[in-house]
Amino acid sequence: MDNPFVIFSLEILRVTGIQLLSVFGIFFFLGFLLSLFESWTNHNYLQTFGWKGILWTAWLGTPFHELGHYIFAKLFRHNVEEVALFEPNAETGGLGHVEHSYKKSSIYQTLGNFFIGAAPMLFGVGILTLLVYFILPNGKDILNVLLDSRHSLVSLLQTVPQVFLMIFSKINMSSWYFWLFLYISFAISAHIAPSSYDRKGMWSGFLWIVIVMLLVNITAILLRQDITSYVLRSAGYLNIFTAITLYALLMSIIHYLFTLFIFAPIRMIKYKYNHPLR
Repeated sequence: MDNPFVIFSLEILRVTGIQLLSVFGIFFFLGFLLSLFESWTNHNYLQTFGWKGILWTAWLGTPFHELGHYIFAKLFRHNVEEVALFEPNAETGGLGHVEHSYKKSSIYQTLGNFFIGAAPMLFGVGILTLLVYFILPNGKDILNVLLDSRHSLVSLLQTVPQVFLMIFSKINMSSWYFWLFLYISFAISAHIAPSSYDRKGMWSGFLWIVIVMLLVNITAILLRQDITSYVLRSAGYLNIFTAITLYALLMSIIHYLFTLFIFAPIRMIKYKYNHPLR
């Protein structure tokens, strides 16, 4: 293949793909898993206790979810029309909402749709990080370990078991505030994933992120500059985000297993009551 334009185009697509995958790949993957476990957990609550079962964590987790939307909507200069941090509706299944609008002619505001949709994860991980730092006695040590392992995803994954052992240490588990920390983590993690409505709104913003990165890479290659190594180094700092998100995922998995097995006898009794033998 000797066509210079084709070679140039393929190189642009290659480096842009690598950059997008390094920055956003793990985000989409973990977001998908969080959304999956959230759906399964809510299903178990509905089967066991009905609609009110979801409210056990929603009363605390939903306001953080919606507050994330609100903060990022303001950051990207959207017009916020209505905010309901916690407004459960059994008929629609809604727990809260942030209504906002934007100028479609504004690239900045359109690009912001991605971050506004992803805000529950971004804001939720930030809150979990603050909880680790301020509530756990060894919180600073935990975050320092994460900082030291930020240079590669492999080193981060090797560090994750150590971090979990530090969080669930005997000293921490002997204190009442650890269990408060654990419940808050449950509540936030149970509602940290972007909803299906949030995900629909993200794509217009992500499209503009792709366009901007394509233009940046075209300019960089024409100037004989390779920014991929810089992007990969910068993505290393996202490993801290990844580690805390993995903690949120662990909480979601534990929460799901709790509702699956601990509530199983209640579901069986409820089923037998509703389906008596004739």
